[in-house]
Amino acid sequence: MLEQQLLNGLTLGSVYALFALGFTLIFGVLAVINLSHGAVFMVGSYAALFVVTHFAAPLWLGLIAAMLVSGFIGLGVDVLILKPLRARNAPHLIPMIATIGVTIILTNAIQGLFGVEVQRFPEEVLPAADFVVGEVHVRALEIGIVAIAFLLMALLFFALKKTQLGRALRAIAESPKTAALLGIDVEGLFHLTSFAAAALGGVAGVLIGLDFNAITPFMGQPILLKGVAVIVLGGMGDIRGALIGGLFLGFAEVFSKGYISSQIGDAVAFGLLFLILLIRPSGLFGRVLERKG
Repeated sequence: MLEQQLLNGLTLGSVYALFALGFTLIFGVLAVINLSHGAVFMVGSYAALFVVTHFAAPLWLGLIAAMLVSGFIGLGVDVLILKPLRARNAPHLIPMIATIGVTIILTNAIQGLFGVEVQRFPEEVLPAADFVVGEVHVRALEIGIVAIAFLLMALLFFALKKTQLGRALRAIAESPKTAALLGIDVEGLFHLTSFAAAALGGVAGVLIGLDFNAITPFMGQPILLKGVAVIVLGGMGDIRGALIGGLFLGFAEVFSKGYISSQIGDAVAFGLLFLILLIRPSGLFGRVLERKG
């Protein structure tokens, strides 16, 4: 049914958009494609699962734990790996390779701690209420997922557009050297960006884990590929594009699986992305720009 598929597409697309916003924030400010972002997404879901299962904590504490654990991992990646590479003016390919190494380390660590079996959130922590609106079956969980995703995205948009911090980040995205000359703490904001982007990724991991009620050490790789596709579709480094691209991919995936075949849903979704990029290679909002030093 169309209305049900629209709801499913909105739920999935909002999580894709949240993940992609963190991904594109790192690229826009640090000019790095952080390929460990999918692994951080996965670790966030396990952090929340650990808190709610081992401490009998409510789900909101699990979300906070996911944000903190993922955020500090993102900060650690920046301080220990990306910062030394920046100091050496390493070519863009080197940070990508380094973050692939981080992905392997995190994935193996989670396998060692939790095993490779599918993990699930306890039923008692999941919202049990269901609603029927017309012919649409709405889970309270879906409402919560969409609300959390859009709330965090709205806070990010507000911070970037309406605050002094956001203006400083936009200045760094344009030219780190010029921003430093203006007295902006460039390295400090690099660290803050890495923390915030990873925290958003961790929350996205929890929301996907809740929506499908399935968590595995390998769940980060598919979302990473989709995140790359979303930021390319939206325009590299453009947060509006990440939002719209994430929603587009979610709707495309749900509708192709619902009306064509569940086996080729991803192929259809990525095929549509490819067609759009043939028409607009720079993405929906992207411009071909060279970042100043």
